[in-house]
Amino acid sequence: MRITETAIAENLVEELRWRGLIHNMTEGADEVLKQEKITAYIGFDPTADSLHVGSLLPIMVLVHVQRHGHIPIALAGGGTGMVGDPSGKTKERQLLSDEQLDANLDGIKAQLAHFLQFEDVPNPALLVNNADWLGPLNLIEFLRDIGKHFTVNYMIAKDSVKMRLESDEGISFTEFSYMLLQSYDFLRLYQDYGCTFQMGGSDQWGNITAGAELIRKVLNGKAHAITVPLVTSSTGVKFGKTEAGTVWLDPARTSPFRFYQFWINTPDQDAIQYLKFFTLLSQAEVVEYEHALQTEPHLRAAQTRLAEEVTRRVHGDDGLAAALAATDVLFSGRDLEGLSADDLLDIFAEVPSSEVPRAELDGMNIVELAVLCGLDRSKKQIRNLIDNGGLYLNNEPVTDADQVVSLDDAIDGRVIVLRKGKKNYHLVRA
Repeated sequence: MRITETAIAENLVEELRWRGLIHNMTEGADEVLKQEKITAYIGFDPTADSLHVGSLLPIMVLVHVQRHGHIPIALAGGGTGMVGDPSGKTKERQLLSDEQLDANLDGIKAQLAHFLQFEDVPNPALLVNNADWLGPLNLIEFLRDIGKHFTVNYMIAKDSVKMRLESDEGISFTEFSYMLLQSYDFLRLYQDYGCTFQMGGSDQWGNITAGAELIRKVLNGKAHAITVPLVTSSTGVKFGKTEAGTVWLDPARTSPFRFYQFWINTPDQDAIQYLKFFTLLSQAEVVEYEHALQTEPHLRAAQTRLAEEVTRRVHGDDGLAAALAATDVLFSGRDLEGLSADDLLDIFAEVPSSEVPRAELDGMNIVELAVLCGLDRSKKQIRNLIDNGGLYLNNEPVTDADQVVSLDDAIDGRVIVLRKGKKNYHLVRA
């Protein structure tokens, strides 16, 4: 059966609502979505050469926009990135050079292609850079044509500005002007691409509605805002922050293994909401995982599916396979075949480690090495451990207390993995 554009639009509103992806919207926005095929944009901050998991929620909103027949625009803030958005910030951030911005934009473009289809579909996504129109701006003309539509009273009433004005840090004129630039972005996208919707985090509400107002004042046009919730865990921790730092989409910054572990360690209280937020599972499938979480929480089926879906989306089938293999090594004691020294250093980054000079390691007795690494207090205890099948070298059981370790045992000539029992690992760096 052919789905009409109206039915598609209605499904978008319904889907965003049941997934919890609507925090606020301007009056009449839902009616427009039910009646029209629209173009919507979300801006992405190019302050690093990679997006992080905090960017996944707005990205998924654009994915839903495209899946339901509308046109998504990903706006790379090459121009506004040189100024800095004060929203949610307690102090002004360091401004970037042109070279840094270009490199960052290249990285972000590649990552967005994992989520959005930019060709071979009836409604291809667009990727635009606001530096294209902000860079050539003439200051006098901008102040005359755009600045006149904003009163200072209106701007300082916005929460993002008000918070900074009340802080010790204050706010620079550079950041204060950010609202004008973002509003001008919306105006240009409205003029050039027929874009009538801007979406973003709930902290962007003031900037987005200011852009809709500018479109009304300059062109007598009608534009809308939809914001998504800012994600925090059930414990109140900012989403995407761990003890090890930010969780990035770039495998060079956060490996597929660590990325997978971030998702599979999701608390039970957050797992179902994250399935709605970050995957394309249907409502019926999510209900099944909710039931499984209630009846068999120890199986962690919801977290496993969440980790698989998001890791596959970001890192592909190969990345997911590598993450699963690394997870098996850590938790199931499988052999280390096919893993590099860098893989092992990543997998076992949190376990105790020792550095042993290569000359000493080559030819060292396994019992002496185990004692040196602190796996037990005496050679007698290590021998007893070997007799009971409890000592492993590179996840292979040690059966002979007279076994000699050589550099050939070191993965890539650099790393040896010792294990006492099922989970007591120690990493030897040669």
